[in-house]
Amino acid sequence: MPRWLWTLIVGLLLVAAYAVLSQHGAIVRSPGVLVPDDPVQVDIAHGTPFPDGDYSITPLANFSLTARVLSRADYSWDRAAALSPTDFAFGWGPMSDSSVLAGLKIWQSGRWYYYQWNTPQPPIPLPEIIHTSANMHMIPADSTVRAQIKRVRVGDIVHLEGELIEARGKDGSIWRSSMSRDDTGDGACEVVYVRSLVVM
Repeated sequence: MPRWLWTLIVGLLLVAAYAVLSQHGAIVRSPGVLVPDDPVQVDIAHGTPFPDGDYSITPLANFSLTARVLSRADYSWDRAAALSPTDFAFGWGPMSDSSVLAGLKIWQSGRWYYYQWNTPQPPIPLPEIIHTSANMHMIPADSTVRAQIKRVRVGDIVHLEGELIEARGKDGSIWRSSMSRDDTGDGACEVVYVRSLVVM
């Protein structure tokens, strides 16, 4: 067998093993609402910008959240990966309830969060799904937070504190957080500068 073919096969097996282990790493939870409260947001009138790598960060609101991790996606190749290496899809209220989540397929791709149901109606009304779940781009404030984010598994209940922010790149790019939990589509994700994160 040619060496390149052997290397390719081993590489594919490693990728498949990682995918299986990632799925089995998810935490199973009993039915019932695990996180009853909405995120807390206090808007900042005039945030003072500060640097983070090639970006200027402007705080838009103080933000705290306790939520169930519905999905995670790690990024290393897109333009924002150096600033935000991980996105979490979070759920709270009814979207932290395993009996609700059992009726949904949830996944992430390309910095977006998706869900679908295979029944005539979703397990809860669509406005509730929208209001009690969100895709959030994580910007770790330091190496400690970065390490904590790496350890989070699907199904974990986490508490984080930080700010919703606007990030302006030296290349002229602008990444601005959503300021509402009821929006959808482009621009609906929260961009969170994470000061602390703990698994509950």
